[in-house]
Amino acid sequence: MFGSARFSEKDPYYVLGEQLGARLAEAGMTVMTGGGPGLMESANRGARRAGGRSIGCNIELPREQKPNQYLDRMVEFKYFFVRKLMLVKYSYAFVALPGGIGTLDEIFETLVLIQTAKIKQFPLILLGRDFWDPLVRLLRERLLPAGAIDARDVDRIFVTDSVEKVVSRIRDVATRDFGLSYRPRPKPRWYLGEH
Repeated sequence: MFGSARFSEKDPYYVLGEQLGARLAEAGMTVMTGGGPGLMESANRGARRAGGRSIGCNIELPREQKPNQYLDRMVEFKYFFVRKLMLVKYSYAFVALPGGIGTLDEIFETLVLIQTAKIKQFPLILLGRDFWDPLVRLLRERLLPAGAIDARDVDRIFVTDSVEKVVSRIRDVATRDFGLSYRPRPKPRWYLGEH
């Protein structure tokens, strides 16, 4: 999962990220993020609270990027390209919560890798329709008519507000196309699903 380090616990997208992290963990999936604060933390927090595995690929930066407290495992990188490589190499799906230039970099590099068949057709999901729709419109209304991209490039991106649709899409593609199987995890007794 990709997302901004700058969103606080009070932001609705933080709550959405935590819900998604929890639902993915309940479905038996490991949640891996950049390991930092903000929306990365929200997904790790949700996974941890649901009793799932929570992994962070952190980056050494002078400010803003410190490992969050909800990681079961954490690896730290000096360079962004190595960090992105690890995030891509060990994933079967990519979900982007709202974010800035770093998140856009992760989305577009992942999209290029899928487009050029360097990685398989893993789901690329943008969670938060109000935030992401203008970007998708730019792709459809400017780049596509200009011939800079193909319709397939835009069609690879799935935009939604639904946590359930994200989990269902990831589970369906992973089991159908990649032969993975998931055993849902029972919620821990202490887990109430509350923020």
